[in-house]
Amino acid sequence: MSFPYIFNDFEVIAMYETNFQKKLKKEIKERFPGCIVYKLDPQQLQGSPDLLVLYEDKWGALEVKKDRKASHRPNQDLRVKQMNEMSFASFIFPENKEEVLNDMERLFKA
Repeated sequence: MSFPYIFNDFEVIAMYETNFQKKLKKEIKERFPGCIVYKLDPQQLQGSPDLLVLYEDKWGALEVKKDRKASHRPNQDLRVKQMNEMSFASFIFPENKEEVLNDMERLFKA
C-alpha cells in the first residue's frame, strides 16, 4: 500500500503531539468549565510552554510532549520552571496526563 505523502520523523512526531494536544485541550475545557485555553507562540519567547490555561483567578501553563522521552527544545526547562514558580507549569505527556491535570486542579480549586 502506498501513501500519497512521505513523512519524515519530525512530521510524524509533530502529528502525534498535535493529536494529543487537541484531545488534551478538549479534556481541559471539560474538566474546568469556563476556562480559556490559549496556544502560546514560541516565536514570542523561546521555550514558552504550548498552552496557557486561565481558570477563574488562576492560571497554569503546559508544555505538551508526545511521550516521556521526547526531547526538550532550548529554554523549555527554564520557562516551565519560571512559570511554575509563579503559579503552575509542567511538561505533560500521555504517561503523566492524569497526575498533571490533578495537580492543576488542586491549584485551581484552592
